Amino acid sequence: QVRLAETGGGSAQAGGSLRLSCSYSGYANYVAWFRQSPGKEREGVAAIGSGGGGTYYGTSAAGRFTIAEDNARKTVYLQMNRLKPEDTGTYFCAAEFVGGNLLSATDFRTWGQGTQVTVSS
Repeated sequence: QVRLAETGGGSAQAGGSLRLSCSYSGYANYVAWFRQSPGKEREGVAAIGSGGGGTYYGTSAAGRFTIAEDNARKTVYLQMNRLKPEDTGTYFCAAEFVGGNLLSATDFRTWGQGTQVTVSS
């Protein structure tokens, strides 16, 4: 069974940057980042295929965020640049894609505990 642990959340000013890390154990075919704000559905931010299987971005992340994997460390990073206040939320790492949409929360089986990101204007 895959286990996930997110680190790197925190606070930033609008226009700033943060990097999130997701360390995983076991085999993960895909790893993705999702985020959720109070009262909103969990939104797909970015996903990456293990071992160079491609990267995928949600519309809110395209052009500002970059997802990357260090296979040796079994860690997936989400580099977030040009942050906006609307990027505020709890960011979750997910793994074990079961098929369907890589940016849909219902298509991932395993989740981390989440890390908070707060962007102030």
